[in-house]
Amino acid sequence: MRAVQITRFGGPEVMDVVDLPDPVPGDGEQLFDISSSGVNFADTHQTEDSYLAPQTLPLIPGAEFVGTASDGGPRVVGLLAGGGYAQKVATDPRLTWPVPDAVTDEQALAVVLQGTTAWHLLRTSAHLAEGESVVVIAGAGGVGSLAVQLAKRWGAGRVIATASSAEKRELAESLGADATVDPALADDDPKSFTAALREANGGKRVDVVLEMTGGHVLDGSLSALAPFGRLVAYGMAGREAPKPINVQSLMGTSRAVIGFWLAHCFGRPEMLDQAMGELLPLVAEGALRPVSGGRYPLTAVREAHQDLRARRTSGKLTLDPTR
Repeated sequence: MRAVQITRFGGPEVMDVVDLPDPVPGDGEQLFDISSSGVNFADTHQTEDSYLAPQTLPLIPGAEFVGTASDGGPRVVGLLAGGGYAQKVATDPRLTWPVPDAVTDEQALAVVLQGTTAWHLLRTSAHLAEGESVVVIAGAGGVGSLAVQLAKRWGAGRVIATASSAEKRELAESLGADATVDPALADDDPKSFTAALREANGGKRVDVVLEMTGGHVLDGSLSALAPFGRLVAYGMAGREAPKPINVQSLMGTSRAVIGFWLAHCFGRPEMLDQAMGELLPLVAEGALRPVSGGRYPLTAVREAHQDLRARRTSGKLTLDPTR
């Protein structure tokens, strides 16, 4: 089979398209033929070994796929510990879900990891209550674009999205954001970013922040929280080491900082079933709109990572293993 292999850590340049033997299923696993592979920002951390879990070489990146079992069956979308940037993968079928006919490969890939992340950020970690204000950092991204829609659907009082360009801010507003803010404000002064978030919320502090950048954006977001507000951190796209959290400050302001990593749901598949059982039908009905960020040939995987890291994309990126 053809696959993307990493034999050294680094940037996009370390990903090579090579021919490898087909994977051999282990106990409880099935072999799947992949029709589409998903690309996530976490994959860019995996290639340089800066991810939450240490990586072992050689490796095939990729945490999600759409395909069919090699011995036949329905089209499914699945989550993986790795190996998705390939033409075939062996994995546990318990972490796969049938894809409705009305849902495309790209849409299924958008919801299986980024959609379930958005679902759990709001429901499981933030415990969003009706009427609360929500700030979605990177509101035009894969997780953010879905979180904006879900927050509105679940009764958020006001949804504020950050996005780095006028086009991305317009996209976030088209998905339901009530206001948008340029995160570049945080580069110069986190206080300016805090003030912009409060202004976008009618002068009030905000209740929930979904944060995946780190650095000054995290600092400014935390300062914008109201008492009993929750900041859920689920990424470090800015690649800055986070500052230590001041527990005394959290107590003095009645704020909470919560971490989330979808990998912890792998051991509790029912948590993923719950999210996928709601998300896939919404997409099929047209009530939830995954944003396509572009489909790249497998041979252009380096370009896909370059575009993602340079923030030239919006929504979900996918790879075509046939090209």
